[in-house]
Amino acid sequence: MKKKKLQGKVALVAGATRGAGRGIARALGDAGAFVYCSGRSVRGNLATPNRPETIDETAEMIVRDGGEAVAVRTDHREIGEVRALIERIRSEHGRLDILVNDIWGGDAWLDWWWKEMRFWKISLERGMEVIKTAFETHLITAHEAIPLMLEGKGGLIAGITDGDTYCYRGQFYYDFVKTNVIRMAFALGYELRKKRIACVAVTPGFLRSESMLDIMGVTEENWMKAAKKRPEWAESETPMMVGRAIAALAADRRVMRKSGRVFNSAELAREYGFTDVDGRVPRIWEYLAETMPHFPYKKCDDTFYSYFGGFGDGLEKEIEKIQKEVLSTES
Repeated sequence: MKKKKLQGKVALVAGATRGAGRGIARALGDAGAFVYCSGRSVRGNLATPNRPETIDETAEMIVRDGGEAVAVRTDHREIGEVRALIERIRSEHGRLDILVNDIWGGDAWLDWWWKEMRFWKISLERGMEVIKTAFETHLITAHEAIPLMLEGKGGLIAGITDGDTYCYRGQFYYDFVKTNVIRMAFALGYELRKKRIACVAVTPGFLRSESMLDIMGVTEENWMKAAKKRPEWAESETPMMVGRAIAALAADRRVMRKSGRVFNSAELAREYGFTDVDGRVPRIWEYLAETMPHFPYKKCDDTFYSYFGGFGDGLEKEIEKIQKEVLSTES
């Protein structure tokens, strides 16, 4: 039997309950990784109103398809719970090779999300809940996971965002969390550049998630019917598309070349030679450029990254000098 590309690797997908997270967990399992599926919704204790999906189902899908996985209920907003999860991974496997931060939480906010879009009109309590759920969870999980990853011979940290551009995303809190997932990839990419841990942000295209199928009034079996009302839906993708993108990155021995950047699933499909489950590579980004010229989309390119300053050692040397000066005055 041919060895799978990620056989022997251990992955943690934070936010594996549904949508992109479920697709990523399944694709990593298909590629041979042992997958820890974490999130808050489990059988008998659903965390999100009106959403029936659970991490138990995700793990069972992986096992059904011939992979290895376990579901671990974890509230990634709670440092102690995340710390316990990482310690469990250490105890059971002694390694962590792939970390995917996919936690978003937006399904719980649909009752207010589209009703008011202005920053000053959205209650601060709601806005801070978005930041805590959709971004602080990424910080907490990465902070607790990186020490275990550093004990290995390299790895991949992937943050799931929406869009590979720095344009405004239509609502302050959404823009804040999704843009900072990209910035986090760059910052961690810099700090881990000599540790062989690549840090990237990855965006799906128009994601055909369970929630979006419900909103569009279709199922995965008849999803194309919704394209009559929303033509761009014809270029949508299943969660397995971005999942295969993450699996391809994790299997790439030269992935460090991509560290600190953001990629979309379609461009990675063309580079690595995979497709969505139906054999297609959707062209949503081209569709937007061709049919919606008013859409403020410009992909982050080499010129954009040049403003980040690169991954040289100059900054680090200056910081070390300042540290010595400060510490010497304190002593």
